[in-house]
Amino acid sequence: MVIPFRQPRSSCRGPRPPAGSRSIDAILAGARARLCRLDPEAAHLAHRLGAVLVDIRPAAQRGATGAVPGALIVERNVLEWRFDPRSGSRLPIADRYDLPVIVFCQEGYTSSLAAAALQDLGLYRATDVVGGFVAWRLAGLPAFGPARMLA
Repeated sequence: MVIPFRQPRSSCRGPRPPAGSRSIDAILAGARARLCRLDPEAAHLAHRLGAVLVDIRPAAQRGATGAVPGALIVERNVLEWRFDPRSGSRLPIADRYDLPVIVFCQEGYTSSLAAAALQDLGLYRATDVVGGFVAWRLAGLPAFGPARMLA
């Protein structure tokens, strides 16, 4: 038996956003306000000094654009489970809340949201890379895979 979908009457009033909702721009700004974001060079140095560098991009994107040597690959859809020290699905390295985690994505948007989510779990040193992998590559930092420059 198929039950037809019915929209609540309140959603039929037009394009006004629901009370209490926020735009993605506001959500992103709020996330970034909590982070001490790192430029690619600072992220590279922090990684060399022991911070965990985490690539959250999907496999297809890494395959098409390249990757950072030594970065831990944890796709976005499982990030919180792998880094929550309370999770039975956590990675062995995610056993403390002061773990310095630097997240990057392709251009530095999704990584800001992801780093804020890690902070919500209590990983207060979590942050991300400004400009993501694109900025990393443009800065000439170590990378492998397709060598074409990304704009």
